[in-house]
Amino acid sequence: MPIERLTYIALAARLKISPGAARSLAKRRQLPRSLSHDGNALVCVDLAEMRHKPRRTGGRQPNNALRAESILALQAEIARLEATAAGHRAVFERERADRLMAEVLRATAEASAAKEMTARLEGSLRTAVQAGGSIDGHGRAGSRLGHLAADLVKADRNAWR
Repeated sequence: MPIERLTYIALAARLKISPGAARSLAKRRQLPRSLSHDGNALVCVDLAEMRHKPRRTGGRQPNNALRAESILALQAEIARLEATAAGHRAVFERERADRLMAEVLRATAEASAAKEMTARLEGSLRTAVQAGGSIDGHGRAGSRLGHLAADLVKADRNAWR
């Protein structure tokens, strides 16, 4: 059979394939191409040498029953994973709430201890001033204030550990 000059559409019709597949086939086999006067690509091909058999359509596709069955199985797996994720999310939120509550309780205890210590120090200063004693004097007010200040520093250090 002689060599023919065909467009991709005509080649596709002769080989019973799509025009895109005909173009791909021409590129793959490196067939000579040129442009016609109207701008369409022409391919020089000898159809006797071509020996092209189109693929069967749907050969790789599973039937609808198998496809529907696999969709149902995947939907069931998605539902199971969503339930598991919801359970994990609930546990995570509960643990997070417990940690936050412990931090709030610790901060409240530290704040109340600081208020208590402040009240003690203020009370000691008032009694020292009312008694007319000085902090650096020989009275007990000076040593008591020193002990309270040391206790305050010790409590502060323990709170930060």
